[in-house]
Amino acid sequence: MNARFGVRRGKARAVMALAAIAASTVLGSTSAVADERDLFADNWGVITRNTIGSPVAILRNGPVGSFGVPASAARPPYGTGSLGIEVANNSTSLTPPSEKVDFGNERDFYGNPVLGLTKVGFHVFQTGENVGYGGPTNMPNIRFEIDPNMTAGDNYSTMVWTPPAVTTVDRWSPYLDATTTGTWFLTGNETSCTQATPCTFTQLKASFTGGIAPPTILTVAVGKGRDHMWIGAVDGLRINRNIYDFEADGVKTRLQLFG
Repeated sequence: MNARFGVRRGKARAVMALAAIAASTVLGSTSAVADERDLFADNWGVITRNTIGSPVAILRNGPVGSFGVPASAARPPYGTGSLGIEVANNSTSLTPPSEKVDFGNERDFYGNPVLGLTKVGFHVFQTGENVGYGGPTNMPNIRFEIDPNMTAGDNYSTMVWTPPAVTTVDRWSPYLDATTTGTWFLTGNETSCTQATPCTFTQLKASFTGGIAPPTILTVAVGKGRDHMWIGAVDGLRINRNIYDFEADGVKTRLQLFG
């Protein structure tokens, strides 16, 4: 396993793990520590070519849970900020008329092995209004643009995680584990894992058997659309041992020591 998954090759860690533990500022977590490897934090942002309409995906402070929400669920799981997302439905002249946005990283994951993914997930701030717009599965996604390498002529697909239903609202969810909950599909029907017949994470990885080469990652993003209106936030995007902490002043990389 590449210990630097998601970190540009040839760059050493900025601090020793022991120093990182001392510098930890994580709220509500005992196993994730600040890793201070933010050399490429500027590579995170809205992926403009994957954005439709005029949605919002912005690093922000909060949100903080509504009145009556216990403190443990009220504040973002890491630091004080998050990635705020707002998309509308029926807002464009296109078909479908809804908006779409991807916030991610187009450079630092390039070439990493899809089959090397072992931990993926995030925390989400869901609202009752979002549930009303599209039900409890009206949620943002994790999206990996990939080269599936199933045939010589097909070099592109998007690998999409659809989270499980979240019914607790106006607060931060627990960690949603994309390797054990929800479903996955590929947009180009390269394997049996399609939007019509989604798969578990284990089934998804097994579906690449028989390709001309192992699949590789092109980009990583958190996205929403094109379907229902959604206004909420995401924090703590996990990819293997790295947790990407969305803060108002940038994306911080934290190292998950255990689990």
